Amino acid sequence: MTDGPDPKRLDALSEKLDAVRRAKEPKVVEESHYTAARVGWQMVTELVVGLLLGFAIGYGIDYSLDTRPWFMLIFTMLGFAAGVRTMMRTAQEVQDKNLAKGAKAAPLGNDKMYDDD
Repeated sequence: MTDGPDPKRLDALSEKLDAVRRAKEPKVVEESHYTAARVGWQMVTELVVGLLLGFAIGYGIDYSLDTRPWFMLIFTMLGFAAGVRTMMRTAQEVQDKNLAKGAKAAPLGNDKMYDDD
C-alpha cells in the first residue's frame, strides 16, 4: 500500500487543469484606441458641437442687442471653423499614433497604390 498520492500523477493532473482553465478564459482582444468608427463619430460630434455653440452664442448676442441675424450668422461660421479645426487636430493625432506604431501610410500626392519596385 502507498503512503500518499503519486506526485507525478498530481503534477500531470495540475497541468491538465491549467490547460482547461486557460482554454476557458475569455480571450482578451486588444482593441485599438482609434477605431475608424470611433474616430469618425468623434469628428462628426466635434463639428456639430462647434456649429451649435457658434449658433447659440450668435443667437444670444442677436437676441440681447436686437441685431438679428448678423451675429448668429457670423458666430455660426466661426463655430464651423472651430469644429473643422478641432477635426483636423484629431486627424493629426490619429495619424501621429498610427505612424508611431509603424503603420505604413502612402505619401500624399502619390497616385500609385502599391510599390511594384
